[in-house]
Amino acid sequence: MDPDTCSAKGCQAPATWQLQWNNPKLHTPERRKVWLACEEHRGSLSDFLAARGFLKDVVPHDPAEERPDGEKPG
Repeated sequence: MDPDTCSAKGCQAPATWQLQWNNPKLHTPERRKVWLACEEHRGSLSDFLAARGFLKDVVPHDPAEERPDGEKPG
């Protein structure tokens, strides 16, 4: 099985973080979308989401664990 990869454009590094977010104009408050991030892109992806008020949490990524949004990684 291939490892989950970082959500940054063009990055193929294995994901080590989940950036949990939602857009309050589109999603209910409890809904969590997930972007995956490698160590290198954790900061830039977090900053992008935080600047828009979307970032809710950053947690370590465990590929064996079910994602909170029920979607496939990426």
